[in-house]
Amino acid sequence: MNKILHLAWLLLITSTALGQIIPLPEHPRPDFERPDWLNLNGAWEFEFDSSNQGVSEKWFQTEKKYSKKIMVPFPWGSALSGVKDEADIAWYRKTFTVPKGWDLKKKIFLTIGASDWETTVWLNGRLIGQHQGGYMPFSFELNITAIPNAPHTLTIKVDDKRRPFTLYGKQGYGNARGIWQTAYLESRGHQAIDAIRCIPDIDKNKVIVQVDVDANQPNQTVQVTILTPNGPISKKTSSIAYKSEVELEFDLPNAKRWTLSDPYLYTLTVETLDDKVMSYFGMRKISVMKLPNTEIPYIALNNQPIYLQLALDQSYHPEGFYTFPSDTFIREEIQRSKSIGLNGIRTHIKPDIPRKLYWADKLGLLIMADLPNSWGEPDAMMQNESETTLREMIKRDFNHPSIFSWIVFNETWGLTSKITKDGKTTSEYLPKTQQWVASMYYLTKSLDPTRLVEDNSICCGRGHTETDIYSWHEYLPGWAWEDHMATIVKNNYSGSPYHFEKGFFQAGQPNINSECGNVWGYEGSTGDVDWSYDYHRMMNTFRKYPQMAGWLYTEHHDVINEWNGYWRFDRSQKHTGVESIVNGMSLNDFHSNVYVSTGNDITKTVQASSEVSIPVYLSIYDPGMKYKRIDIRHELWLTNQTGTTKRIAIDSKSYEVNAWMQKPLDPIKINVPEHDGLALLKIYAISEQGDTLHRNFMHLVIESGTPLPNTTIIKVKPDAFVKQSWTQKQWSVLNGLKVNGAGTGYFEYHIPLDQSLKKMQSKTSYIIMELSAKQLWDKDRGEVFNANQDYMLGSKVSPSKNPNSYPMTDETKSPSQLTISVNGTKVMTKTLEDDPADHRGILSWHHQLKDKKLREAGSYGYLVRVPIDKRTLQNSFKQGYLALKLESKDGGGLAVYGSKFGSYPIDINLVLLK
Repeated sequence: MNKILHLAWLLLITSTALGQIIPLPEHPRPDFERPDWLNLNGAWEFEFDSSNQGVSEKWFQTEKKYSKKIMVPFPWGSALSGVKDEADIAWYRKTFTVPKGWDLKKKIFLTIGASDWETTVWLNGRLIGQHQGGYMPFSFELNITAIPNAPHTLTIKVDDKRRPFTLYGKQGYGNARGIWQTAYLESRGHQAIDAIRCIPDIDKNKVIVQVDVDANQPNQTVQVTILTPNGPISKKTSSIAYKSEVELEFDLPNAKRWTLSDPYLYTLTVETLDDKVMSYFGMRKISVMKLPNTEIPYIALNNQPIYLQLALDQSYHPEGFYTFPSDTFIREEIQRSKSIGLNGIRTHIKPDIPRKLYWADKLGLLIMADLPNSWGEPDAMMQNESETTLREMIKRDFNHPSIFSWIVFNETWGLTSKITKDGKTTSEYLPKTQQWVASMYYLTKSLDPTRLVEDNSICCGRGHTETDIYSWHEYLPGWAWEDHMATIVKNNYSGSPYHFEKGFFQAGQPNINSECGNVWGYEGSTGDVDWSYDYHRMMNTFRKYPQMAGWLYTEHHDVINEWNGYWRFDRSQKHTGVESIVNGMSLNDFHSNVYVSTGNDITKTVQASSEVSIPVYLSIYDPGMKYKRIDIRHELWLTNQTGTTKRIAIDSKSYEVNAWMQKPLDPIKINVPEHDGLALLKIYAISEQGDTLHRNFMHLVIESGTPLPNTTIIKVKPDAFVKQSWTQKQWSVLNGLKVNGAGTGYFEYHIPLDQSLKKMQSKTSYIIMELSAKQLWDKDRGEVFNANQDYMLGSKVSPSKNPNSYPMTDETKSPSQLTISVNGTKVMTKTLEDDPADHRGILSWHHQLKDKKLREAGSYGYLVRVPIDKRTLQNSFKQGYLALKLESKDGGGLAVYGSKFGSYPIDINLVLLK
């Protein structure tokens, strides 16, 4: 277990045992909070009921003994719950007392934030109620007298048997079994407030507050108080007898808007004669408008188009599954997205927990909210479950300004029906189901006309029906994006049937990619790979096509079967390596408001002494820009075959710019050096104030050059070893461009020495080579990989078992102690600190084949320089070669890179300088 997670778990156990704190002690809904409430999280008695005999044996009676303890609200089976997943049915029990000071005239309710799936509650052995559904909160009145210090016992049975019509989503990545959100008591009045809807109108500086109250009480009075920067403003109304909804309109002169950079929240209090709820809202507007100076529709926030840069967020925790260990962790999840320059996330196939939405509201991050899916067929029970959950989801989350769209279905999951014809059974997306999906769009719009609604986030040949957003999913290798984007743009126009079901058409909706990446872009998924190179190509391509109004990368963090996250599953760092390529560059540069793209080709083979024209495209989405001109500066750096790197050219050109500029600029002309090597073109966008707005780069692989002056280089390819021995395995990559030895062992090379060189007066001699440690990944052990696994429903695969995989550089190191011998004499020991793979493995990416397979893509090593003294060199001439032995004695393995693999354009090079 990660150290941080382990400490968090110990803290939870210890502090709970001492009675100091409980897990997730904060109120679970800051948008709907009563003053009198009691958190019931913590240790509960627990018992599995595998044969479903608990009711008949009256386990709800208080004298029944339970054998286990569970930590609520973590789902059973998760590490933080403290119990393994041993059955589909389980019982919970906890004794509580009503806190002193609660109004004895009010009602006491039990509320559970979410419990999957059928939840039955008893109090003191008496049945209270039953709820079905796995994601939304529900409440039962306890009908007890609020006598302080009087003990009461809650008994809860949860039946989580798989049912084909239930909304299971991707729980196979970590099941939400039983109670998985906070359970609490609250004191409510007889004129209880049921729901609050705040509808902001920034154009008129108004907000409408709609309040649903208990419909069984006559002469209801509702007062709403909004706290503004200028002080509170209140309005009161007396509703018609038994009316369940009242509406109050407030003027908010000079209303402070909710923005991503300044997410201001108005707080409000709603009161009846005997009930009070605190909530909040943001003054913001979601709409569609044209990108200025174009006819391209964009999603807009507060009447400003916004280029969406989102991540798919599975919203999982390795130890808590659907439930995070602390509010601090939840807040940090939102901060993580903002820290790399994203402006939103799509919580995937589940309504996210209210406190995560709260932190998105508080910190300023947009949310696409998904309805979970079933894995059965769209029969009447599934349709009822979907409609019910949709209504409850919108009711619960209406006031979160961060949510800008509802997604009703994903990739047609749960929408196909099995049809048997002529002895063949197929799964079909039937026209009647498409009409129901369209009706769900209209239902969503009727429940919430303030946000955008997507009928079906499409993939795999399926299309839209009625939708506010024309979205599409695509997972491709980096090199395939240019052709794909050209196809998208060609078919993107009002009336186009492209990406829509028969009888439905595009109608000027914003066109966004709502899932992309390379994880499914290669054969049999991808496994754990460096995503940064393909990501770079993808972003470069996207920014050339403003007709696409945004993108959504898969994904925020790794999960059990997908390892393409910005972070590992435990939220430890991955390293792209771009900061080592261009000083000051980071992942944020790929998400910059100002972007200088060189197109899809970020590495190109060129001929020495030629002239190359590099295309440049400028993309700006910066309504708050404080500059009118920018300089596009470029520097050319060359690494030659001696391993030496230096800058060889620098130039810049100034351009007038505007806030929404999308246009090609003058190409950059490069005079390619005359010698072989690897050239790095660094590109900077610099404002007139001197601020660096964006950094980018591309590489040129230079071939057919002339020899370096006053230099002799004797090259030996990585696979030209004369001896080798490894305890685990030895193999080559791409016909010897790289060789690997795993375990303990050595490679021995003989570097040939022509006698004509013996008379050469060499001032300096050294061997230069690129080496790394070498782990034996699961894919290298010869295990058969099953590419037809049911990834979505929980089959677990090793991150390095896929044939394409080569795990991306992260915080976990895999070092190897290297001993280097020349002519049988040990001359150097060196620690090769890791077996890395990221954008620095530029040559490993450039020389991959375009066949949707990866062969150790992105892997690279460290530059190792071994001085050779004159005596050793002269003695080597006697035997006609210099013997080089590279030995790993600690089991860390060794990889040797050639001039077409890794980071450096070198083989094992003996360099002789005159």
